[in-house]
Amino acid sequence: MEGSMIKSMTGFGRYECIEGQKKIIIEIKSVNHRYLETSIKMPKKLNVFEGRIRDVLKKHISRGKIDVFIIYEDLTQNQVSLKYNSDLAKEYMRIFDEMSRQFQRVNDVTIGALSRYPEVIVMEEACVDEEALWNFIKNAVDSACKQLVETRILEGNNLKNDLIGKLDKMQVIVDYIKERSPQIMKEYRSKLENKVKELLSDTHIDESRIATEVIIYADKICVDEEAVRLESHIEHAKNCLNEDGGIGRKMDFIAQEMNREANTILSKANDIDISNHAIELKTEIEKVREQIQNIE
Repeated sequence: MEGSMIKSMTGFGRYECIEGQKKIIIEIKSVNHRYLETSIKMPKKLNVFEGRIRDVLKKHISRGKIDVFIIYEDLTQNQVSLKYNSDLAKEYMRIFDEMSRQFQRVNDVTIGALSRYPEVIVMEEACVDEEALWNFIKNAVDSACKQLVETRILEGNNLKNDLIGKLDKMQVIVDYIKERSPQIMKEYRSKLENKVKELLSDTHIDESRIATEVIIYADKICVDEEAVRLESHIEHAKNCLNEDGGIGRKMDFIAQEMNREANTILSKANDIDISNHAIELKTEIEKVREQIQNIE
């Protein structure tokens, strides 16, 4: 996938492998979470590998609630090997020969009879090669993780496109607020002049006084700084979306700053159009914050 690879925290990976008499199935599910929280359900016989399995997961995943399910079957575990104790068998026969000479009787011990004497032939469970088993498990965990990451990247790309669309919409709203603000000043000045004309019998108007009142009013409702900062935050957010790695926390902080500026614009607004657009802006910011919660 070209460009940056934003990862969603939602994903699923599954891998199944059969090697000789061994079979393993691994399923990994992930949802959004502030940190990395991992839960592993597997057969007790594999508990010795839990620490190493967690290390493999950390190499692929940095955030999210991860549920891992492992099914493992090994048909060789019920097999046993026979061990022949040659030295002990020789010792038995030496004693039998000695007894034969001592009692002048034929040594009639057969091979079959000898094999049944204690410890001549013993059964041993097949030895498990722990490192070979770990390599088998590690390969399966790696493969399941790669599939999980692929689904998270795919979902992350959808999130990125959706967020860019919302940020573009926010920019349109900010542009409108910037264009509307100077018009409010003109409208206020015109209303003020008309009001003064109504109150004064003569038509002489103190222009400096009018200008002062307009400046005071403008200072109260001016949202230029907030609009500029919002534009900066929108641009910063878009740049973050083109970065690799975990950007979820950074994007969440930017969204908080956007919300702060939108609240200030709404509190200063003395115009129904700007108020409505500020409310729409807050709505879009809230949508962005919701989406950001799913980014790793």
